[in-house]
Amino acid sequence: MITNGIVQLNDNSYTRWLRRRGLLTVAAVILVATLISLAGEHIQLALQYDRNAIHSGEFWRLITGHIVHGSQQHTFVNVLGVILMSALFHRTYSYRSWLIIVIIGLLSIDLGFWFLMPGLQWYVGLSGVLHAVLAAGAVAWWKTEPKPLAFLLTLIMVGKLIWEQTQGALPLSGELPVVVNAHMYGEIGGLCGGLLRLRDMSTSSSQRVLTS
Repeated sequence: MITNGIVQLNDNSYTRWLRRRGLLTVAAVILVATLISLAGEHIQLALQYDRNAIHSGEFWRLITGHIVHGSQQHTFVNVLGVILMSALFHRTYSYRSWLIIVIIGLLSIDLGFWFLMPGLQWYVGLSGVLHAVLAAGAVAWWKTEPKPLAFLLTLIMVGKLIWEQTQGALPLSGELPVVVNAHMYGEIGGLCGGLLRLRDMSTSSSQRVLTS
């Protein structure tokens, strides 16, 4: 019993550390996105996805283009999205799995832009990555949440995707042009990443039991 108690204590401590690390990562993303939005247009131009600049060797734009935004309103909306996704899905996958899912989402978006949208000259925003998180979260909910809730989330996600592909951006999207294909590419990447890391769900579930 003493051994079991020590193991459970260690598991609880490790789980708390993972949660703290996840919280710090989310806070860092919000802070960096906010600071960049306040830094001025020259910073946006230096960091945005720019096809010609990437072709010239500025490969960092494949990553930074997703954290820079076109306006403070754009930043605010995506920061709310980060908070919402974190609240909904922080208990689904492990920290490592979320990193893998986000990387796969980024790759999916960038590859989609580069090979399927050669006419896209520039892009900014985190919404594509947020849709990757949403898709991976929907995959997880089919295993961790009641089926009606998982079905509702999937229905909303697919319905939004169909609307954007047939009607364009949602009416509440604001004045900036919305690259709706970024959402689709992100969801494809998130779906692949979520399915790839589905085995991790058993570990995440055991951690939830230990901390409940």
